[in-house]
Amino acid sequence: MRLLFIRHGEPDYKNDRLTPAGRQEAAALAELAPSLNLNKEACFVSPLGRARETASYTMEKLGIKPHIVDWLEEFPVRIDSSLFLEGENCVAELYGSYEPRFYEDGTPASRVVWDMYPEYYLDHPEMLDRNEWRKSAVAQYTNMADTYDRVTKSFDELLAAYGYIRNAAAGERCYRVEKENEITLTFFCHFAITSVLLSHLWNVSPFVLLQSTCLLPGSVTECVTEERKQGAAVFRTLRLGDTTHLTLAGIRPSFAARFCERYSNKQQRH
Repeated sequence: MRLLFIRHGEPDYKNDRLTPAGRQEAAALAELAPSLNLNKEACFVSPLGRARETASYTMEKLGIKPHIVDWLEEFPVRIDSSLFLEGENCVAELYGSYEPRFYEDGTPASRVVWDMYPEYYLDHPEMLDRNEWRKSAVAQYTNMADTYDRVTKSFDELLAAYGYIRNAAAGERCYRVEKENEITLTFFCHFAITSVLLSHLWNVSPFVLLQSTCLLPGSVTECVTEERKQGAAVFRTLRLGDTTHLTLAGIRPSFAARFCERYSNKQQRH
């Protein structure tokens, strides 16, 4: 089995669509699409506009009608700002863990749960552990663990429909192969949900990928099964956040997914 995770092109988050640059990225991917060997019956798309728009270029090129899958939406967990800002609701262990942001009226805005300061993540080793991250303050004060389990369960149910079975709730880490195949399942989605699904496949904490990788807009990630023993499979990642198709099209990969390379460079995202 082969899995392709394709991140949407450069986003206009406010309007949940692609920027002009994002549309160029999606068009470049569509030009590459015939060589990706997609299975026309197994293309799955997030319900969010930026992912659907990205997929539309490839789907039109190949004459595919994709399946819209709700659990592929960007990983939806957020943390209440009052938990990490000074005040009566602040949790001491979370104080200063995220950059404060505010709405126009001055009200503190909640933050996506993975967008914390790296120093905080690195100072809390439980967040690096495949099991202990669930006991971290971030997980305890949000619905992250429940959402993670819901998403990965839905993912495993899909893989099971194609013959690869895993009961993660029972502690299974490998997939049992009931019907071996070389089908390609393609997912047009987002950075965080891809990180979550990869952490499940790799058997690591989701924070490892959320904090240590950066899948650029329009990039392609590829995983394939490895079956060294009959009836047992693991997934190996052949490429992570590949943007070769953009380079070949003369498109400079977007900086939109990154933070400043040098703090003093005020032209880059801070």
